[in-house]
Amino acid sequence: MKKILYTLAIALGVLSCGDDPVQFNEAALNDTFTSLNGDTVTLKSILETHKGKNVIIDIWASWCGDCISGMPKVKALQQQYPNAVYLFFSLDRDVASWKRGIQRFKVEGEHYFLPKGKKSAFGNFVGISWIPRYMAINKAGEIVVYDVIEADDAKLVKALKN
Repeated sequence: MKKILYTLAIALGVLSCGDDPVQFNEAALNDTFTSLNGDTVTLKSILETHKGKNVIIDIWASWCGDCISGMPKVKALQQQYPNAVYLFFSLDRDVASWKRGIQRFKVEGEHYFLPKGKKSAFGNFVGISWIPRYMAINKAGEIVVYDVIEADDAKLVKALKN
């Protein structure tokens, strides 16, 4: 039985390769986030601010043990690739928890809160099933890493090297 499940898992992995989007859809681009100072901003405006730069998106929450235990790897990436932009999109339950988490865990980068969380247009586009979740956007504005859960994943590092 294990052999069948293993074979099925590999087959599904092979079939799903290459299906990852390279651009955000309009709904995701127009989705609204809350900035640290309380402004409402769209994903499109956030990305336009960083046009021509490599961007790493870290989808996280302060209540997420895996997110917190993965922060040293994120900080190592930031030290090794300081010219990249690091965006932190929070799935915290409320703004106060989000802001406390940033302070408590000393998370450095640009921070945005998803008021509708996983049920937002961005959340639906990304299909968030696990956090932390990392994505990479290249200098041309293309999604080059769509779904990794470790900040030291070889795909993420490769995207930063390019």
